[in-house]
Amino acid sequence: MSGSPLRDRSTGFALLTILLWASLAALTSRVSSVSPLVLVGLVLFFCGAGALPFWRQWRASPVTWLVTITALLLYHLLLFMSFRHAPVLEANLINYLWPLFIILFTPLLLPGHPLQGHHLLAGLLGLAGSVLVMVNGELQLQYAYLPGYLLALGAAIIWGGYSVLSRRLPAAPAVMVAAACLPAGLLALLTAWWLEGPLPLTTIPAGDWALIIGLALGPMGAAFVTWYLALRDGDPRRIGALSYLTPLLSTLLLVWLNGEELTLRHMLAGTLILGGALLGMKASQVKQATPLPDATS
Repeated sequence: MSGSPLRDRSTGFALLTILLWASLAALTSRVSSVSPLVLVGLVLFFCGAGALPFWRQWRASPVTWLVTITALLLYHLLLFMSFRHAPVLEANLINYLWPLFIILFTPLLLPGHPLQGHHLLAGLLGLAGSVLVMVNGELQLQYAYLPGYLLALGAAIIWGGYSVLSRRLPAAPAVMVAAACLPAGLLALLTAWWLEGPLPLTTIPAGDWALIIGLALGPMGAAFVTWYLALRDGDPRRIGALSYLTPLLSTLLLVWLNGEELTLRHMLAGTLILGGALLGMKASQVKQATPLPDATS
């Protein structure tokens, strides 16, 4: 089939992104010397700084720059603010609605990509598996935390919407996404300075600086580029279903690093998520929309 190589490439980029994102919680949980907002600002700044040698490839339309910078900044800002106004478990669980939003937004924003039953079922299986893997009978949504829940929901909507909308933006080199992290990171640091006071840069230990650089190179650096490449050529409905592998792999990594026991709950969650991912990979009966041209060529 003529479309198979393209689908395989986009799926490969999506899986690489998922693997990188799976290490995000394990790495960020070990950085304790700065607030979450300062952390995201520093990581985005260094991610963007890493794109400086490729400045000649930063060619993109103003609307692409604006949407990308805004999405990167608002998503992380709303997510980390939600952690302040609600328990992290519940806020992060609501945040993981974004793969389902990708599936739901695709027929609204991308002509030629109708929502079919197996796409929706794949998203719901992934969501059910994520709830199971992240909740151990302790989920208690409370009205007092409603602002935090709404912030997390806003973050999920923004990332799901941006992921689909990126297909509608004027084509740009993938390195431009990394470059957009530079102004987004500066804006996040300015926001942290405004909300939290002077930045504690001189008190960050060497070990935390190493983790910050590692985050900039991997789960919050290269991952943005591979995510852009996956969505530029791939079917967002399929990629949205695959994305539910992220909380599963993240939890399994934390279980391994912390020496915890793998339980029946983890295995059942993995079965649901993998089943949803495989269902989402099912070839669509509708002709795929023509992918955007490769602007890097």
